[in-house]
Amino acid sequence: MEQTESNPLLINNEFYDDLKDEWYTRKDHPIALLRKENEIRIPWILKTIKEKFEGPVNALDIGCGGGFLTNALAEEGHKTSGIDLSSTSLQVAKKFDKTNSVDYKLASAYDLPYQDNQFSAICAMDVLEHVEDPNKLISEASRCLKPGGLFFYHTFNRNPLSFIFIIKGVEWTVKNTPKNLHAYPLFIRPKELEKHLNSYNLSSIYTSGFGPKLISRAFLQMLFTRVVPDNFEFAFTKGQLMGYCGYALKKRKYD
Repeated sequence: MEQTESNPLLINNEFYDDLKDEWYTRKDHPIALLRKENEIRIPWILKTIKEKFEGPVNALDIGCGGGFLTNALAEEGHKTSGIDLSSTSLQVAKKFDKTNSVDYKLASAYDLPYQDNQFSAICAMDVLEHVEDPNKLISEASRCLKPGGLFFYHTFNRNPLSFIFIIKGVEWTVKNTPKNLHAYPLFIRPKELEKHLNSYNLSSIYTSGFGPKLISRAFLQMLFTRVVPDNFEFAFTKGQLMGYCGYALKKRKYD
């Protein structure tokens, strides 16, 4: 749910500018769902990097928003950079950077201000469905990724079920959901994303469904209060009908 370039008539990325410290505190807004997603995704990303690489790596978070993942990468000892188009979100991310080491930049995902082959890990979490041309983002990510590096992603599938749950469901169950938080035409089917990745020398290694735990007391509580409770949870799933995440490997010339 981070801000990047988009058509304002199609999707609303402007509301991120108004969140300020509420990135970390607000519960009656979909930003609380993003925090809950990150409670599951961040440990998975950190664990995967630790398993695939020896020691700290250069890492980039595209569309870093308030810095949830970016700052976690830095706290793990990685040399971390983050880019976003929301200057106020970047200010919040810097404020919550306990290491005071993250290189935050106001920059476009379509034109990353980094050298070729600079990073071992690049993340695009909740951002591919917020841009009109995910190909441009993936192309730039691949350019900046070292051969053998990993591209992490999370996005939403495009089908009637995802429309009901991801778009209408959030509007129905969370107060203060901004208009046009998501745009159904920008959702990406897994096969479409795989095609994008293959076009830029990225080979999908792992993909998993990802979504909220709907059969839970916390979800019922949210239905009645329209506030995200502290015990609301997301989980990796077998099915990919709603959301999915994974990582791809940038192939070496001899692969």
